[in-house]
Amino acid sequence: MLQLDVFGMAFMAFFAIMNPVSSLPIYLSITEQEDNDTARLVARKGLFVAFLIVAAFSLSGKLIFEIFGMTMPALRLAGGVIVFLIGLQMLQGGQNSTVTHPINPESAVKNREDVLGVAISPLATPMLAGPGTIATAMNLSADASFVNVIVTIMAFAVLCLSTYVLFLYGKRIVKLLGKSAMRVMTRMMGLILAVIGTQMIINGIYDAFPMLKS
Repeated sequence: MLQLDVFGMAFMAFFAIMNPVSSLPIYLSITEQEDNDTARLVARKGLFVAFLIVAAFSLSGKLIFEIFGMTMPALRLAGGVIVFLIGLQMLQGGQNSTVTHPINPESAVKNREDVLGVAISPLATPMLAGPGTIATAMNLSADASFVNVIVTIMAFAVLCLSTYVLFLYGKRIVKLLGKSAMRVMTRMMGLILAVIGTQMIINGIYDAFPMLKS
């Protein structure tokens, strides 16, 4: 049951910070002029690279801490601020510069190689595996057992598979829900992110100043 709790917490945290719903319009703009095979290839490549980035930071979290002399309270405070600011910007209806970069598909995507290049940046990073996602992965894995680290990575893998399905049926989903519903869902994710970020900050303060707990 403990691993199931870790999986659920990690999945929801990654889902809120990566927010596949807000990534969908960007993906559709990248692949708007492409055939179905190329669009699927872009989705697979972007999500695979994003998975590798998150898995690498999850597995090497403790090593990174030791090399740079960082502490868990510092990561929780910094990561909490990043996550909170992303959530706040999503709540206000703005496009976050740490998650997405403006894309002009007509000028930026000229051939298949250009499209696949965009799959890595900005699709894989910073849109899918941005600073908030990386900070969340390190925060979940830094003081966890190896089993829980693997569970955290599995949670992100399931999210990547879910996002791939979302991308494949993206045009139908946007047509069915409409842009207004997409904006509402994005703001709901923003609220969840703001709460997660606030909790990370509170945990970081308590870890740095244990006397505050009493």
